[in-house]
Amino acid sequence: MPLARWDDRLGGMNLRFQFSFVATLLCGAAVGSAAADETPSSSAGSPSSMEAYDRLVGEWMKKWNVPGGQIAVVRGGRLMLVRAYGWANVEEQKPVTNDSQFRIASVSKSITAVAVLRLVEAGKLDFEAKAFELLPQFPLSSTQGGDPRLTQITIRQLLTHTAGWDRDKSFDPMFIPFKAAEALGASPPADTATIIRYMQRQPLDFDPGQKYAYSNFGYCLLGRVIEQATGKSYADAVRELVLEPCGAPSFELGRTRLVERSPREVCYYAQPAGERTRSVFPDVSDQVAWPDGGFYLEALDAHGGWIATAPDLLRFATAVEGSRGQPLLKAETLSLMTARPPAPVSGQGPTHYGLGWMIRYPEKNKDADWRQSTWWHTGSLPGTAALLVRTHKELAWAALFNSRPPYEKLKEFAGELDALMWKAAGQIKQWPEHDLFQ
Repeated sequence: MPLARWDDRLGGMNLRFQFSFVATLLCGAAVGSAAADETPSSSAGSPSSMEAYDRLVGEWMKKWNVPGGQIAVVRGGRLMLVRAYGWANVEEQKPVTNDSQFRIASVSKSITAVAVLRLVEAGKLDFEAKAFELLPQFPLSSTQGGDPRLTQITIRQLLTHTAGWDRDKSFDPMFIPFKAAEALGASPPADTATIIRYMQRQPLDFDPGQKYAYSNFGYCLLGRVIEQATGKSYADAVRELVLEPCGAPSFELGRTRLVERSPREVCYYAQPAGERTRSVFPDVSDQVAWPDGGFYLEALDAHGGWIATAPDLLRFATAVEGSRGQPLLKAETLSLMTARPPAPVSGQGPTHYGLGWMIRYPEKNKDADWRQSTWWHTGSLPGTAALLVRTHKELAWAALFNSRPPYEKLKEFAGELDALMWKAAGQIKQWPEHDLFQ
C-alpha cells in the first residue's frame, strides 16, 4: 500500500526556489562513508522475530548512502520494536541510539493539526472561523495591495491545504528568509511574523476552498492561531495540548545553528556532498551546508520545526486514536479528521488529505469508519527524511533518517522506504508479546 506522495519535495520549496539543492555535509564527511551494513546498530525487541526490519532497512540505507536512522513499530498499541542504525555523527563515530532525536520536518503538521482539533473540541476554535479575524496582530485593513480574498480563509482550509496558496504557481514563502525580511525592512532571517506580513501583500493563487495545494505557509498561520487561542507560545501550547498527554518528552522545536541544538540530536548529511550556500544569519560570513543554515528552521515551527524520536512519534500516533489508552481526540473528531473534503477538492483517487494527515480508506468499503482508515505523513528537508504511518491493521510505524537524496531521486527514495516498511511487517510470522512502551 504505497503512500500517495512524499509531501515535502525540498522541505517545502518548489523547484523555482531550490537554489541548486546540492549541499555539503553538516559535519564535513562524505555521505556513504557509513553504509548501514558497516555501522553499529542498537535495538530493543526480539531480533529473531523482527529480523526483516534490520535486513530491509539496512539494504535501503546502503543503497541510498544514508549514514544513520531510527525506526519503531507498534502493534495493537504495544511498542514491538525500536531500532537504531548507523551514525549520528560520522566524523566522531558516534552511533545513533534509541534516544537520538531527528528533525521530523512536515510530520510536524500532524502535531499542529491535532492541537487545533483539541482546541476545537474545547470550544476555543471553530473550523469555519476566518483565520485573519483571529489574528489581530496581522490586520488586513492596514495592508497595502493585499488580496481581498484573504478575509475568506478559514481554519478548515488551512488544515486541508485549500486556502489559496499554491507554491507551484508562485513560491514557498517559508524559504525566502532574505527577500521577505528585506521587503519589510526587517533583519534577516525572516521570522514567522515577518513572513506573514510579507504574504499579506501577495495575491492568492486561487480562490479559497476551490482546490488542494500543499502549503507550508498555511500551517505557519495555524501556529499563530494556536498562540492566539491559548495565550501561550506555540511550543508551550502544543506541549500542553498534545505532547504531555501523549507522554512524548523527546519533542522539541529544533534549532538551525549547530551549537544551539539538543545534545541528543543527530548530525544531518545533505546529498550530494560538496556544495555550500549563503547562511541565513547575517553574522555568518562563511558559506554553510544546507542543513546548517541554508534555511531558517525556527520559522518552520508549526509546519516543519519539531525534532523527536521514533518511539515518541508512535506515542503521539497511538494516543491520538486511543490504541494505547484514553484517546486524545473524540470519535466524532477522528471522523472529521479522516473524512474526505467536500467538492470541489474531494478528488476521486483512493487517498486524500484530511485534517493534518494523508488518508486512505478501503476502496471497496464506502461505509468504513475512521478505524478502518490508514493515516500517514511524511517529512523531508536537506539532510532529513521522516515517515509516520498508522495503519488500519493495528500497526503503526515511524522511521527517521539523517540524509536524503536530491529532489530528482526523492520520489524513488521515499517510495522504497514506504514499501520496505510494509514488506517487513508482512514478513513477521510471530509478533513479540512485550510492550517496550512499558
